[in-house]
Amino acid sequence: MPLNLETKLRLIWIQGVTCNANIHSFLNLPSLPSLLSNIDMVYHPSLECSHALEEITLLETSCDVLIFEGAYDPLLKRNDVLVKDILEYYSKNTKYVIALGSCASFGGIFKASAPERNSGLIFNEKEEYGPLLDSKTKVINLSGCPIHPEWLSYTLNMIISKREVLLDKLHRPLELYSNLAHHGCTRNEYFEWKIDTKGFGEKEGCMFYEQGCRGPVTHASCNKILWNEVSSKTRVGTPCFGCTEPDFPRSNLYSTKTNMSIPQEVPLGVPKRAYLTVTGITKTFSIKRLEGKLIDYKTTD
Repeated sequence: MPLNLETKLRLIWIQGVTCNANIHSFLNLPSLPSLLSNIDMVYHPSLECSHALEEITLLETSCDVLIFEGAYDPLLKRNDVLVKDILEYYSKNTKYVIALGSCASFGGIFKASAPERNSGLIFNEKEEYGPLLDSKTKVINLSGCPIHPEWLSYTLNMIISKREVLLDKLHRPLELYSNLAHHGCTRNEYFEWKIDTKGFGEKEGCMFYEQGCRGPVTHASCNKILWNEVSSKTRVGTPCFGCTEPDFPRSNLYSTKTNMSIPQEVPLGVPKRAYLTVTGITKTFSIKRLEGKLIDYKTTD
């Protein structure tokens, strides 16, 4: 429902090098009508708005929030105006800049197409780099490929209600990115007993040990805030491939590098020696209930 605001939040949504996935994700937000009731959409590539792209690129208006979707390419133009100039103007005439998606945050997939040129707005992977470094205090990174629509909704609602958005060192909201994708995963019991699934689409088994799942090393709340309020990748039997992290995308997304069947990369915050010791001991146990289909397991009195 509309908030009792003196003025609505003026928002401009500009695209860089993008596949439009973040727009499609945002349009699936269940509470989209309620959110839009508190926003004055100055320009958006897909939604009804008050200005055309031609007017936006005249560089004569202002906004409260600039959303930039896609990788930054200094040679890219919109309506024959360099995106570089569009960003420079609006970053000086807005309160917040939201770098939407992994491409806008860190370079993402489109960085690979022109690694010497494409980047995020204030990061090139983990390195501080980009067109808005001088305005980085205004930038909020919402990484993801695509972005979770609830994460954008949360951020906009915090701005609308004039509440501070606390950020991590990569300028991501702590409320959304302090969790790991592993937290809330329905496969955690399998993870604890080191029992991996043998294929995709299965309800049983962990995917960290063989299938390349990045959940234990990825900052994301996908298993806390479910997609479409229903599910997540790991809940339907697909590994997390760490799309919120600066090093996304990586090669061999669906395989785990191991030494003696133990992952080379251990869960975040866990001492490697301790993890190797616990894993080695755990693998000696046999938990019959977890070794087959749960539906086939017969309990005994």
